[in-house]
Amino acid sequence: MKIIVTGGAGFIGSVVTELLCDQGHEVLVWDNLANGHRSAVDTRAQFQWIDLLDTPAIRAGMSTFRPAAVVHLAAEALIDVSMRDPGRFYRANLVGGIHLLDAMMEAGVKRLVFSSTAATYGQPDRTPITEDMAGRPCNSYGESKWAFERALAWYQTAHGLRHISLRYFNACGATTTHGEDHRPETHIIPLLFATALGQHPVFQLFGTDRATPDGTCIRDYVHVVDIARAHLCALEKMDVTEPAAVNLGLGHGYSNRQVIEMVKQVTDLPLRVEPAPRRPGDPDILIAASERARSVLGWIPQYPDLEVMVTSAWAWRKAHPEGYTS
Repeated sequence: MKIIVTGGAGFIGSVVTELLCDQGHEVLVWDNLANGHRSAVDTRAQFQWIDLLDTPAIRAGMSTFRPAAVVHLAAEALIDVSMRDPGRFYRANLVGGIHLLDAMMEAGVKRLVFSSTAATYGQPDRTPITEDMAGRPCNSYGESKWAFERALAWYQTAHGLRHISLRYFNACGATTTHGEDHRPETHIIPLLFATALGQHPVFQLFGTDRATPDGTCIRDYVHVVDIARAHLCALEKMDVTEPAAVNLGLGHGYSNRQVIEMVKQVTDLPLRVEPAPRRPGDPDILIAASERARSVLGWIPQYPDLEVMVTSAWAWRKAHPEGYTS
């Protein structure tokens, strides 16, 4: 198929593009490179600099390429920034998303796989988290993603849009060619690597007094290859399943302290860790119920072990000590 991947220069988008190219799809990556890297785009894919707030550009690009489907990953995603500047997140994640949908409808493109987030759940009342618990975000990042999910249902009613929303939990790991390089970096595993490599003097452990066994956040970690595979599953199932929101998680979690110990084990390097205050809008526990992903998408994670995830990420980091070059 011809497929547009928005945000294909980012961490997850680059791996989604890699796997789509592996399957022989014709891929066009749209990215404004505000958070991504040009050199992260698979060399087999086409690339077009596009900002989703530029309505004429996305309409022209959509009508020219005429994809069979769109995989929409482009977004602002830094939770702490979303607490300080909610307008930035509504513009990028909701307004930009509506521009994309309108361009799709105008061009007759009726299939969308949406990169959503576990942040749509906020602070859950119970775990594991099921898909019907969404709608209580505790930051504007999650709220902007939730608002776009709701818009998809109305575009389905009005225009016949086929859509599947994938609510990621914590993506990590790497392929041999694509890894994690956010700037600024906020994710725990690459920050721990940077500390182990001496690029940061200390790792700050945000919150050690939470309602968890060791006082630190617990998260459901998923290998980025498994997340990318779920997008391919969604594209395959798009025409034979009802539109749905689907969790991408393993159904169990690891605390920040457990992740720290695993990074120490895999890197075999000293690691200085200091407690720090909690970040606002950061829930204590996020663990997914993953039954719907299995039943709706036929998705079964191939790399469910934390050591495998950390080892693959470490191999990419050692091969790219400065991250992407452009």
